[in-house]
Parts: sequence; C-alpha cells; structure tokens
Amino acid sequence: METETIQIAIVDDHTLFRNGVASLMREFDDLQVVFEAENGVQMQEALAKYSAPDVILMDINMPVMDGYEATAWLKKNRPDVKVLALSMFEDDQAVIKMIKCGACGYVLKESKPRDLLEAIKTIHAKGVYINDMVSGKLVRSVADGDNGADISKKEMEFLKYCCSELTYKEIADKMFVSPRTVDNYREALFLKLNLKSRTGLVLYAIQNQYFKF
Repeated sequence: METETIQIAIVDDHTLFRNGVASLMREFDDLQVVFEAENGVQMQEALAKYSAPDVILMDINMPVMDGYEATAWLKKNRPDVKVLALSMFEDDQAVIKMIKCGACGYVLKESKPRDLLEAIKTIHAKGVYINDMVSGKLVRSVADGDNGADISKKEMEFLKYCCSELTYKEIADKMFVSPRTVDNYREALFLKLNLKSRTGLVLYAIQNQYFKF
C-alpha cells in the first residue's frame, strides 16, 4: 500500500540550519519539501507561488515577520496548513505563545531527523504534537473530541491562569491560595490528564476550547 506523501515547508532565518533540515527531510520518501523561506513575509510570497504544504516547520525568532505573527497569519488565512514550531530551548512561555497563535505543537531544533519525521507525521495525522512532554492520551482526546476529564472548579480556574503569562506564585496570589495549594492543583491535573508540563496543560485547554484567547 502506497503511503501518502506529506508536503512540508521550512521557515527559518538561519540559512545553514534551514538548508540542512530541508536536505535531511528530503531523505525520507514520505516527505516532500515544497519551499523554504527565511521569515513570515517570504513564507507569504512562497504560498502565493507554490501549492500549500500540509505542515510548516516554523522558527520562532525571525526578523521582518517572526514565528508568532506568521503563525497567526496562517491561522487566519490558511487554517488548513498546520504549524510545527521549532524552538532552540524548552521555553514554556514562547511555546505557549506560539500555540495561542495557532501552532499545533513544537519540537526542539536539536531533535534527531527521525524524531522530526515522527513529529511531522503525528501533527499531520492527529493535528497536534508536543514531543515527549505530552502523552498519547492528549493526542487521542484532541482527535476524538474527548474532554470529559473530571476537573474541579478550582482546577479549572488554575488551568485558565496557566494559559496566561503569570508565574505560579502570581497565580497563587490571584487565587488567594498558597503556592503549595497551586502546586497541588498542578499535580492533580498532571495526574488526571497524564501530562508532564505547563505547556501540555495549555495545549489541552486550547485544543478543547475551554477558554477564548
């Protein structure tokens, strides 16, 4: 049975890295690189010239038009194109902002080619990918529309604040509880949702449309 070829594009301002990723991805028979661009403006120009890719690998920090703005533009104008954010560091705030802009997941730039291929395949098939910090349970809940987790009112309030720029200490102040209580809410949600990070909690909230951003 012939497998579907996934069309991808790479948007990154570092030429050597971008060309290197493109070259590595061309080694896989199930991927086809449609175009490369060094910022969001070049991406828009390329989309006008070439067929739209299924998945765009998107750098976050770029001149002219960065990953946030480019991803938000895609969400509004080309919602059929999925964005997989490329990050140098496991920076919760940057990744959360990218997800709010419309990214469906992220991978670290230091990832192995085979791991990047798996991320592309997962995001194409399931619509979401957040490396090993998020379990298959989240992917299934998004794909199946299952948001029936038994989340208490206080945990839901905490989850809403998690989707902001507030630190855990500031969330505790907002909720008029101790930092230890906030830790308990976080650990309870990690356990109930089988997640391991704040980024995973935010993605869960956004994908299940619990809050408007």
